[in-house]
Amino acid sequence: MIDIKLLREHTDFVRVAIDKKKFKTDIDAVLELDVARRAKITDAEKARAAQKATNIEMANLDKGSPEFQIKIKQMKAIAEKAKELEASAKDADEAFQEAFLSIPNLPDRSVPEGKGEEDNVVVSTWGDADANFPHTLPHFEIPWFESRVDFARGVKATGAGFPFYVGEMSRFVRALINFFLEEARQNGYQEVLPPILVNGQSATATGQLPDKEGQMYVDENEGLYLIPTAEVPVTNFYRDEVIEANEMPIYRCAYTPCFRREAGSWGAHVRGLNRLHQFDKVELVKWTDAESSMKELDNLRMDVESTLQKLNLPYRVLCMCTGDIGFPHAKQYDLEVFAAGQKRWLEVSSCSNFTDFQARRAGIRYRGLDGKLVTAHTLNGSGLAVPRVLASILENNLQKDGRVKVPECLQHWMNQEFIGEPS
Repeated sequence: MIDIKLLREHTDFVRVAIDKKKFKTDIDAVLELDVARRAKITDAEKARAAQKATNIEMANLDKGSPEFQIKIKQMKAIAEKAKELEASAKDADEAFQEAFLSIPNLPDRSVPEGKGEEDNVVVSTWGDADANFPHTLPHFEIPWFESRVDFARGVKATGAGFPFYVGEMSRFVRALINFFLEEARQNGYQEVLPPILVNGQSATATGQLPDKEGQMYVDENEGLYLIPTAEVPVTNFYRDEVIEANEMPIYRCAYTPCFRREAGSWGAHVRGLNRLHQFDKVELVKWTDAESSMKELDNLRMDVESTLQKLNLPYRVLCMCTGDIGFPHAKQYDLEVFAAGQKRWLEVSSCSNFTDFQARRAGIRYRGLDGKLVTAHTLNGSGLAVPRVLASILENNLQKDGRVKVPECLQHWMNQEFIGEPS
């Protein structure tokens, strides 16, 4: 969440910043709820003070005196009133918090302005997307693809978007995961293996709730959510904790399966591995101070880029415009690889700085060298998501004989040079 002091004292600034994003919030309604909440809290505090003062007066009276009996009646009335006011203050605070959580993070000043994805800015490219790929096909049209990635049996077992990876393709997925984790380790990230279910408080802390509840799978009996990304449990590792300044920045990486309902997605662009409901991903997470977080975002992006370069996949980096960055994001880069068979760019990573938005929700602070407690900054990036990376590898490395050459950096994990069958 944003700083409530910023909202109160610089309302117009906040209003203008939010208007640049695709999310709409009734700022005036939030402020009205804040005023009402503070007034009711003040009334409840006054009632508690009156109750305490009456207790002190009663302690100095003879319990058998008429004055004491009068005070008992007064105490009952004051206690009942205090109870009513406290309940009213609690209701007002809950109403405010619900509205306050609907306010998105403010875009950083360096984010390009725009209304949608057409206004995102390509800031760099790597590799030759115009190279000649004479033997390529969309990965889902490679003759042996469906025997290695079995969507039909996945539908039978679960539903659409939950494929079985079979034989060498299963090993290929595992090789990618191992490679991604090893790259992260070499870049200084400590690996954790987190839960893949989180509670509502964790999902709220990272901004999935109340923004993306319709995209999450939920166990309503337990009130738990299947994670859409390891960002959610890993960021909450330090929830309601204080980190010492000399421990920062902190880098973590985690492999998990991820689950997204992807409601409303259809069409040719989601065929094959392009969009799944369950997929594997390695996530990179950072906790930093305010002064270094934007530099850490650049470093995070470079860590992901170096992994893509070792896979020899042409890619481009987009700085997302104000109208296309996510609800909790202050600044976001998307990395897209070129899939030669489909002749299109596929997003494989988002690298984001949330500034203090997530940490304020999660109560994550650090103790500065001066001893003061400061809200931390959080960042994360996909390093990387498997399905579209795999799709691009299959399409870009398809050989004349119908097999796919395994990138050299993965051959150590696969112990083979090619996958698939000759035509």
